[in-house]
Amino acid sequence: MRVLRRWLWGLGLLLLASGGFWLWVTWPNGAASPPGVQPRDEPAYATPAEQHFTSIDPPPTPPPLAGAPETCDGRDAPEGAAAANAASLSSLAWSPFGKPETGWEIYAPRIAAEIGTTCGPGSNGFASALARWQGAHGLRGTGVVDPAVFGTMLVRWHLARPFVRVNREGMCPGAPPEASLALAGPKESYGGKAIRLRPGALEAYRKMVAEARAAGALPRPESLTIFSGFRAPDADAQRCARDKNCQGLRRTICSAHRTGLAMDVVIDAVPGSRPDSSADANRLVMARSSVYRWMVVNAPRFGFVNYAYEPWHWEWTGEPLLPGVPISSLPQEGSEPITEPADQPTSETPAYGSAARNRR
Repeated sequence: MRVLRRWLWGLGLLLLASGGFWLWVTWPNGAASPPGVQPRDEPAYATPAEQHFTSIDPPPTPPPLAGAPETCDGRDAPEGAAAANAASLSSLAWSPFGKPETGWEIYAPRIAAEIGTTCGPGSNGFASALARWQGAHGLRGTGVVDPAVFGTMLVRWHLARPFVRVNREGMCPGAPPEASLALAGPKESYGGKAIRLRPGALEAYRKMVAEARAAGALPRPESLTIFSGFRAPDADAQRCARDKNCQGLRRTICSAHRTGLAMDVVIDAVPGSRPDSSADANRLVMARSSVYRWMVVNAPRFGFVNYAYEPWHWEWTGEPLLPGVPISSLPQEGSEPITEPADQPTSETPAYGSAARNRR
């Protein structure tokens, strides 16, 4: 029995030695690694600036550009698009908000933020980004700003405002108890007015202003100070009845200011004009300012959305609106169609003029 075991162990060792020798002879030298583990160069992918998703949420901040700063030659721009945009920027005859306007430069910062570009509106890079945005939204990729393209963007911007979404259902949001509101500090208020907001909105505003200041986006001490916050519904209704001019672009019988989440802030103004003057020249000055350009890109990160017609009007979306009442149940006195008021200072919104500018 012992001899048999030794004989079996010897046979096993012989077979193992033979198998190892066969593998050494037959295995190909330098054989490639099995598929799937071969090291290879992977292309660098970045989230494309033109990738957007239809949403009722606030438009996101344009994604950061990967690598080097954005180049604006836009070699894939549709032919003639950049020239068409450069020409229409100051000449387009249209009525985006129901009243005649000339040119679209006032809205250029909002459009650039929407399509995710930092290129100038008359550049090939801007036209390229717009063409990609059009394609992503089922539009023909012309790369040209026109009323139809702007109308598509405007719907998105409107629906980014919870206040508008509630209004579309025929409802007017409720007002918070005035005792629950927080009071802005003297340096946060423009013109010495007492400004009240819901506490969360005021805290978000303070964080946003601190970052804007750190970024060097506030050229004057009064930049982004608040000149209108919460407005009591009763006081608004009395004002509408008094002025007989309260249903349109600038005022309404159901104001977002009743929510305690809306604020009007100082952006810029033509000397001697109010910081909320809706004169086209005044809004154009705001659109060209470093304050507004910083806001359209960065304010959404703090939960703020803008009413596109008014560069100064921003609403905080960080907490829900309060239950309200049907708009049809509100006092209708004074809800005649709005007309553009004379651009004169009032006690509520003093002129953004020489005294303020001398403090810079």
